Amino acid sequence: MINQRETARTKYGQKIADATVGRLSRYYRTLKQLESLGVATVSSDELAKRNNVTSAQVRKDFSFFGAFGRRGLGYNVRDLKHNIAHILGLDLEWHLALVGVGNIGRALLNFRQFQEQNFYFTLLLDSDPRKIGTRFNNLEVKNLDHLAEEITKAHVDIVVISVPVEAAQKVADQLVATGIKAILNFAPTSLHVPSDVVVRNENMVIEIEHLSFALAQTERV
Repeated sequence: MINQRETARTKYGQKIADATVGRLSRYYRTLKQLESLGVATVSSDELAKRNNVTSAQVRKDFSFFGAFGRRGLGYNVRDLKHNIAHILGLDLEWHLALVGVGNIGRALLNFRQFQEQNFYFTLLLDSDPRKIGTRFNNLEVKNLDHLAEEITKAHVDIVVISVPVEAAQKVADQLVATGIKAILNFAPTSLHVPSDVVVRNENMVIEIEHLSFALAQTERV
């Protein structure tokens, strides 16, 4: 029997572009804001305007997942928010492991929005003897040398890597060997993983370089 998580991941039977998933996340946040303001319905034009896309793009994004709303009547804000949450897997509870309890790692542990979206850290791993055995947010830091055993015991779904660049690929290889299929990588390097493992990279240096590029081009015109 296919469990709830497998159904949520595979029911649409087609590969969806990263850009589409990113827009769905933005639509979801827009709908949360509209709901908090007491707005009951919203048009594709309004969603498009608030997310800097076209209404045709909004409708195309939704068309991958079925029919939402009625022509001329718009979308019910609460229902559409619920449907997008289901598509994104936000109606499920996900267990996260953090590998590397440094400054970035500790900041992530204190990021409240993770729990609001049903993402819960259940395992902390580090190789620093000074950190092993200490506690953060009621979780004991475990020895990274026991990664496979600890990942299995904690029933981890997603792993956040926040280790020095020279250790990142080794950690990724170990995670792949345990069967982990989803990695959020904060190490400033590209990870090489099998095609069935999804990696998202968060590199603040690269992002700020994009901003400096934009400013530099404006200054040099």
